[in-house]
Parts: sequence; C-alpha cells; structure tokens
Amino acid sequence: MVATLYGARIRSQASFRTSFLADLLGQILIVGTEFLELWVILSQVGVLGGMRLSQVAVVYGLGALAFGIGDIVFGEIDGLSAQIRSGRLETLLIRPVPLLLQISSLDLSLRRIGRIVVGLAMYVTALGIAGFAPTPATLVLAVLAPLAGALLFGALFTMAGALQFWLVDGREFANAFTYGGNYVATTPGAVFSLPMRAFFTFVIPATLIAYAPALALLDLPGPALVPTWAGWLGLPAAALAWAVAGLLWRAGVRRYTGAGG
Repeated sequence: MVATLYGARIRSQASFRTSFLADLLGQILIVGTEFLELWVILSQVGVLGGMRLSQVAVVYGLGALAFGIGDIVFGEIDGLSAQIRSGRLETLLIRPVPLLLQISSLDLSLRRIGRIVVGLAMYVTALGIAGFAPTPATLVLAVLAPLAGALLFGALFTMAGALQFWLVDGREFANAFTYGGNYVATTPGAVFSLPMRAFFTFVIPATLIAYAPALALLDLPGPALVPTWAGWLGLPAAALAWAVAGLLWRAGVRRYTGAGG
C-alpha cells in the first residue's frame, strides 16, 4: 500500500523533467545559501558554539539530511488545514487507507531530494575534514543519526498537522516548530541561552537531531544540558515524540466533525 501510493506520486512528478530539475536546483541553492550564512559568521569569529567551520558543517549537513528525509516523507502533514477548509478531508476519511498515510503522500515533492543530496554530501565530507575517527560504535551512530533525526522531524510534522484540527489556520504557528526546529538543528546548540537550549532539548528535541550526535561523533565536550552522550538519544527521543504525536493525531481525528465545524 505504502509503495503504491508513493510510487504513483514519484512517477507523476518524474514525467515533468524540466520542472523537476529546476525545483531540484532551487533546493540546492537554498541549502547552500543557508550554510553560507554560517560560513560568513565563522569567517569573522573563527569559532561558533565551541566548533570550527568543519565541525559546524557536520552539524549542518546532518541536520539538513535529516530534515530533507523527514520533509519528503512527512512534510505535507503540516498542510492539513488546506484539506480541512476545502472539505477534501472528508473524502480521505472514507477511504480504506490510514488518514496519516494519505495526507503524507498527497504531494510527495521530489524537489526536496536536493536538500537530501546536499546534506548527505556535506555530512560525509565534513566528517572526514573534521577528523572523525570511526569505531564500530560511532559508525553505527553515523548511519542511525540521520534516520533518527528524520523520525524526529516526522513526529514534529505530525504534531503540527494534528494541531490544525483545533487551529484551522494554524499552519504558520505550526511551522514555527517544524521549520524553526530545522534552524536550531543545523546550528551548534551551545550558541543558545540555557533556557532556549532546555526548550529545544526537552520540549522540541532539535538539539538531539544533529548537534548532539555531532558531539558524539567528533568526541567533543557538550555544553550544559547537552552532554556528549546525548548524541545516542536520538532514537529513544524519536520513539517518545512519535508516541506523543500519535496520541495528538488520534485525538484530533476523533474531534473532527466536518468542514462545517
């Protein structure tokens, strides 16, 4: 079922090659421009949050890769309000397919692959430049960290979508946590004040997506609230986040009574 839905979306977009290539290039330029901002800062101060440029690139590449995977699979969920206002949600509810799966596959945008490609290239390259000394354990972490981060972003997208059962025009509010979480995830967590670091570790676990794993991979000391061993907490945090997201989503679906309220 999952392969059929996503396969149909991929084939429909692949047929428009020029549009796909233009969108892909646009995503690559966006990711490059975002990293350029960090490069400009580091060119002036040398160290950002206790990290050099190559180490910051590990954080950024890992965060961009995790967000790209999460966005391509779950990114459409935070647009639920459009389905509610148009009344299309009713047609999805009567189909014998889980609603969450239908919403997430409504507009599988292949242009998001650009972020994944750039993030992966930057992640792998920066690990080599930053002095990553692989061991069996850290190699496992290097592979699992992007997947755990993608699951965390997926849970955030699901929570953002579920909130729109109560806040019909709440996409912008929800984006503050999804895309805002992406900004935090691709930035060294030590630059944030202690209250913000606590919020983005224990409430919105953005620092556990890329910054904490980067500390563990590069064997760097972490700041208060984000010790080096926190880099191994990605999967447990993702499991907890999905438990909360699932409860919130089911509560929202049960509450929904139709486009007319």
